[in-house]
Amino acid sequence: MRHYAQRPRALLLINRHSRRGALLAERAKTLLDAAGFVLIEPDSTDQRPYSTLIRDHRHAVDSVIVGGGDGSLNAAAQGIVQCDLPLGILPLGTANDFARTLSIPLDLEEAVRVIAAGQTRRVDLGDVNGHLFLNVASVGFSASLARNLTAAAKKKWGTLGYALAALRLLHQSRPFSATLMHQDGEEQIKTLQFAVGNGRFYGGGMTIDKDAAPDDGRLDAYSLEVRHGWQMLALFPSLRRGTHGRWGTVRTLSGTAFTLHTRRPHDINADGEIIGFTPAHFRLIDGAMRVFAPAAAAR
Repeated sequence: MRHYAQRPRALLLINRHSRRGALLAERAKTLLDAAGFVLIEPDSTDQRPYSTLIRDHRHAVDSVIVGGGDGSLNAAAQGIVQCDLPLGILPLGTANDFARTLSIPLDLEEAVRVIAAGQTRRVDLGDVNGHLFLNVASVGFSASLARNLTAAAKKKWGTLGYALAALRLLHQSRPFSATLMHQDGEEQIKTLQFAVGNGRFYGGGMTIDKDAAPDDGRLDAYSLEVRHGWQMLALFPSLRRGTHGRWGTVRTLSGTAFTLHTRRPHDINADGEIIGFTPAHFRLIDGAMRVFAPAAAAR
């Protein structure tokens, strides 16, 4: 446990539009108060971006606690990095992939205990065209999925919503041509999806690589070079386990920077949000953020 001369002060940002945000917001505040935190919450009418709120409170708090899913964490990441405040995660979203990557329990009471224990882990982040990502950034199928998966569907169906939306898209997905640049050179590829991961999990429980970690100093990338969208069905079990690199139709790479150029602009998806269009410049930001994590995973 941490020892403070006075109670630690935390900026609390709960996304009440996340899957469990509105339902568990008051319970979360009760648990955090009981754990010894002085909670500072922005006024409910203050709709400024999370990163702006964090910068405005940087000198008044010891940490930032975010309640929501991966999108909420992504929205806070820039401010947290700029202010070098530790992040506490209350996994109240749909997939909670970043929490799973860090072995943060999905149970609210257990997640609060992790924050109260005070063990932090310094993790890497990814950057694509100036936008941070915690889990994965991609071009192709996943970006189309992100554009078509509505907030209402995620809230109603949970991770099943990802699967339902993916099945609807499979029959219309087609490979695209691109130029891929990495540390070993330049290649012409034809791919259904190019994805770059920072942590281990993404997209509701998919695995970027079975050995990936958010503090291993590298980005793990793969290119799905299948001819038809429906062929992804055969790959799906391997994509879940992170063993897709064993397939001849999947190109895997590891490094700290990648660039993808396409013949026409394609959407770029970062942690489930469309942030712009190709060309996409991916890079690693080593040790960018401190996160409260279970003691067994603390570094």
